[in-house]
Amino acid sequence: MAASEKAIMKLANGSDVRGVAVAGVADEKVNLTPETVSRVTVGFMQFLQQKLKKKAVDLKVAVGHDSRISAPELKKAVLGTLNALGVAATDCGMASTPAMFMSIVFPETKMDGAVMITASHLPYNRNGLKFFTKDGGTEHEDIEKILQTAARCPEMQGDPGKAAKFDLISLYAAHLCQKIREAFGGEEKPLGGMHIVVDAGNGAGGFFADKVLSPLGANTEGSVFLAPDGMFPNHIPNPENKQAMAAIRQAVLDSQADLGLIFDTDVDRMSAVLKNGEEVSRNSLIGLMAAILAPKYPGSTIVTDSVTSDELTVFLEQELGLKHLRYMRGYKNVINECIRQNKMGVVSPLAIETSGHGALSENYYLDDGAYLAVQLLIAAAKARREGKELSSLIEKLGQPAESREYRLKIVGEEDFRAYGEIVLQAFAARAKAKDIPQAIPSYEGVRLIFPNGWALLRMSLHDPNMPLNVESREKGGVNAIVEQVKTLLHGFEALDMSVFNRYTREQ
Repeated sequence: MAASEKAIMKLANGSDVRGVAVAGVADEKVNLTPETVSRVTVGFMQFLQQKLKKKAVDLKVAVGHDSRISAPELKKAVLGTLNALGVAATDCGMASTPAMFMSIVFPETKMDGAVMITASHLPYNRNGLKFFTKDGGTEHEDIEKILQTAARCPEMQGDPGKAAKFDLISLYAAHLCQKIREAFGGEEKPLGGMHIVVDAGNGAGGFFADKVLSPLGANTEGSVFLAPDGMFPNHIPNPENKQAMAAIRQAVLDSQADLGLIFDTDVDRMSAVLKNGEEVSRNSLIGLMAAILAPKYPGSTIVTDSVTSDELTVFLEQELGLKHLRYMRGYKNVINECIRQNKMGVVSPLAIETSGHGALSENYYLDDGAYLAVQLLIAAAKARREGKELSSLIEKLGQPAESREYRLKIVGEEDFRAYGEIVLQAFAARAKAKDIPQAIPSYEGVRLIFPNGWALLRMSLHDPNMPLNVESREKGGVNAIVEQVKTLLHGFEALDMSVFNRYTREQ
């Protein structure tokens, strides 16, 4: 494999393309240049032509982006390339990732494909490309094909100014408004009297306050960081980030709002905060969404990632009468398993990760933070009319007493995945020899069951490390479980276990 092809193939990041687009960060060399983006765009066009059996001149492709500072330059590269290929390109300006997929669905647009320029919650110097067809987002195997083609293709330079312009985010927002109005019999302002604040983290999600909440009658005073700013000066736009969640929590408490919503940069993830400041994320978000869907899909299966708590399983199965399928990390993995379950005849309305990625079968299996927010808003408005709080839906959801994640780096092993597999096999065998029970089935890594909790050791999806998640139902229980885990990992010299010591010092 030539050096240039290796460089392009390194841009593969699961089902997306990601790289460094802005210079200035130490030890991070720019590798996502306009030239590279042009070549990747050619690769996607060839992929799309083969998939749809169409010529380039017969294709309609939409292009959008989030608030990143590199977006304008990279968008010019994409639009110019589409023009050079003869593709009918539409510049949708700032948009959300879910909106870009919906450009294929909406009768007003009817695109053949869509390109979203984003790197989700990554730092300001990063950027990337997400691709959509009528079947949804591309898979990892598709990205590899696209990049292999890109490695063989030259840069294509056309006139980006010839692209048509379309206000997609307004159409998408109107679609969301309609969903909420339909839930209340066509009522024009069903959120009247409700105070709801939004934290967009200076990403692309600010539209939700003025194009969805306000037209539906909600008071959005106290919303924060709605203005797009690709330097992300206030906090990382990431619902998993503690500083981000603290910001929306403070916004809710300061404004005495009924509900707070927080989105990631490209609005494919969300979390919420209740009026008392309680965070609705991870297990709580999954439990709340499942509780909302349970009456509509009784006895159905909820597909989650592997690191959800035992307390969530109890809530889903014993309180809601649902089934819990704890699958693999990676939002595409969770979504694809949900699709597979439905194809097998198993009703599965929701695929959701603890990260905030959530996809509903009724919404094209699209991981859409704004659509999740719509479901929460409908439930919150209905609860209010019944004199109840949204929190009542998850009042019986338990939480672990302690929860912690460690990332054990694999150092000095070129084939780190092979090394990780050896570690997992030994980990399982040693646990069996000590009569420590294992969760069966485990779709990812090895999950050990302890009297007071559990531990899950797995391989990272992309990086040379092994995440270890540990939860306990008792205070101090995590440390006790970790001590047993450490004995099961003894002798693996390439596994950096100093993280255990660092965490202890930080506490």
